[in-house]
Amino acid sequence: MAHSSCITGGYCAVFSHTDTKIQYFLDLSYAVFFDHIAVHFFKSISLCLGIIIQLLNLVLFFPLSPVNEYVFMVQARGIQIRENVKNIGAQVLEQVVRGAYSINGTDYSYDLNFNESDAPPTTYLPEGFTYLPSQVCPERLPSMKGRLEVNMSEVSLEEVERVLLKGEPSMAPGGYWKPSDCLPRWKVAILVPFRNRHEHLPILLRHLVPVLQKQRLQFAFYVIEQVGTEPFNRAMLFNVGYKEAMKDMNWDCLVFHDVDHLMENDRNYYGCTEMPRHFAVKLDKYSYMLPYNEFFGGVSGLTVKQFKKINGFPNAFWGWGGEDDDLWNRVRFANYTVSRPHGEQGRYMSIPHHHRGEVQFLGRYSLLRHSKERQKVDGLNNLNYSPLVSRRLLYTNITVSLSRKLAPIADY
Repeated sequence: MAHSSCITGGYCAVFSHTDTKIQYFLDLSYAVFFDHIAVHFFKSISLCLGIIIQLLNLVLFFPLSPVNEYVFMVQARGIQIRENVKNIGAQVLEQVVRGAYSINGTDYSYDLNFNESDAPPTTYLPEGFTYLPSQVCPERLPSMKGRLEVNMSEVSLEEVERVLLKGEPSMAPGGYWKPSDCLPRWKVAILVPFRNRHEHLPILLRHLVPVLQKQRLQFAFYVIEQVGTEPFNRAMLFNVGYKEAMKDMNWDCLVFHDVDHLMENDRNYYGCTEMPRHFAVKLDKYSYMLPYNEFFGGVSGLTVKQFKKINGFPNAFWGWGGEDDDLWNRVRFANYTVSRPHGEQGRYMSIPHHHRGEVQFLGRYSLLRHSKERQKVDGLNNLNYSPLVSRRLLYTNITVSLSRKLAPIADY
């Protein structure tokens, strides 16, 4: 039923119940808007207070811990605050549209729940799917279920060896394993840089070995352990690990893996791709966000051909930070782009540390400014070392004492 109303000048308008309903939803939208403003305001204040408390803890209790990790955390929290504010308008729009498309209390099926990380549904093979031992292993197996339970409780290496070898007796010393029901698509060397993380290594092996078996990859673990008094050199250890691993087997895929990173999704396939791969996209300590787009740390993968082309990692980064940024530069200078897993597949949890972190490398910014010039003279081609290699049940241990004179850099 409609009614009319006249205004000065004789103009009359006819208002229907539809107009009244629109006005109602406009009023509702204002209420929803200010409600969301209040909610996100207090969320943002809470995040800011959390950052301040963590930074105070850093200054008061951990003066030698790596400050950049906290900077990355602050960046991630800042992104979260920005996303909260950006989502206010979208949520108000959702309330208004849902109301406007409602008739007699019945909602139309209209989905506004968009997420930028949502990926198109990926087809995985059904349960019971069979393939021949002469066929290449599929990449999307029914055994890959998605979300994993992450167990970070401490355990002895001997217990992990006992459990894993009981479940899969075919594992050979050094952690070598290959599927028997199909031909592995990739032969993967897992390289783990290491120093004084004896409580972390068993946790990583307990978690990752079954995942790689479900992914039907041929693999082995190489733990490259630095001894001596020099600052930790993660990148140089990776170069050493690569050279030693290639003496064992003609690997075609290399995964560079921090010992404290545990994947949360077994569909994060550890095979290589046509482009270098960054696996650890969303880390819990960074609020499951990239600290910055060029971030290439944690877990990454390259084919042997790609790794040779970029001359490996730089050897000149002593201490914490910078080597993964230099790797990103090398990849881009070689005309590669970095690929990443979709959606929630790139989530990782970080095992808590019980000791002080490595000292920061303060000279990293100067080196990064000259990444392109150094790429030809610092890497695989200037590396010298004397390893002590031993086979353990689940990995090959490569012990090295590193120093700057082992990787002399020519003028550039």
